[in-house]
Amino acid sequence: MKSDLAIVLGSGLGRLAERLEVERVDDFGDIGLPVSKVSGHAGRMLLGKRMGQSLWVMQGRVHLYEGHSAQAVTHGVRWLYEQGVRRFILTNAAGTLHPDHPPGSWMMLSDHLNLTGTSPLEGGANFFDMSDVYTRAWRDVARERAAEIGMPLHEGVYAGLRGPQYETPAEIRMLRHCGADAVGMSTVLEAIQARALGCQVLGFSCLTNWAAGMAPAELAHAEVMETGLAAAAPMLDFLDALLEVRWCIVFFPTSQKHRWRYRDVGVRVQHWFVYGCELCLLAPRGRKSPWHRRHV
Repeated sequence: MKSDLAIVLGSGLGRLAERLEVERVDDFGDIGLPVSKVSGHAGRMLLGKRMGQSLWVMQGRVHLYEGHSAQAVTHGVRWLYEQGVRRFILTNAAGTLHPDHPPGSWMMLSDHLNLTGTSPLEGGANFFDMSDVYTRAWRDVARERAAEIGMPLHEGVYAGLRGPQYETPAEIRMLRHCGADAVGMSTVLEAIQARALGCQVLGFSCLTNWAAGMAPAELAHAEVMETGLAAAAPMLDFLDALLEVRWCIVFFPTSQKHRWRYRDVGVRVQHWFVYGCELCLLAPRGRKSPWHRRHV
């Protein structure tokens, strides 16, 4: 079994792997990844099926604050890429900075602030455009599916910090002025690595607590775990709805004539983007066309 889709699970979200019909298990240590010592991160790669679709699940992750480098933190993304993965759904637990995004709800990442002070691309002139980190066409589909099943889904900017200490109220005020809606200690490096490899990325934050200074209670990892477990159920249903969508990558000749010819057959154009060296788009699977080359 192979799959080009992987879901990376954050703190307290390991239950998302329970619905998977598992056919293969690889422990982090067996594939060269550091083993996380943080509660809620099992440290396993699972390959299985859900909703008739094969997918990888990365159950847990390692973090900069555990003493690992940016390259070590993103080793799992590169390993999954070597297994054929080209689409990543990244999840995390995060504190909410937005007064209208309460704890217990989910936020889809529209962009991020990398405030970790590092990058998995360090070591050379690895310049890479980050204008569309979280694939716009995929976000459009996710938004539609969430509305169809009645799941509230916020959208916003995620700030990724190094940790392990939680932020101060002054830092939270700074982040809000910088445009952040949620804050956490993961995801941004994985997103950078995946996009640098040419993969499509979707990101979701489980908003587990109010950020420092926004509520009288002190922040605690136990609260993060508890809220993450409680919020897992609606995300399970949402991911099932998202997996029901079948997509294909459609390659085009470069002439404008052929593009208009393809539009005439009635395929709903979601979003243009560059895939390798060819111009292509995302379109719902099932529409017949002479330019369908491979399924995603």
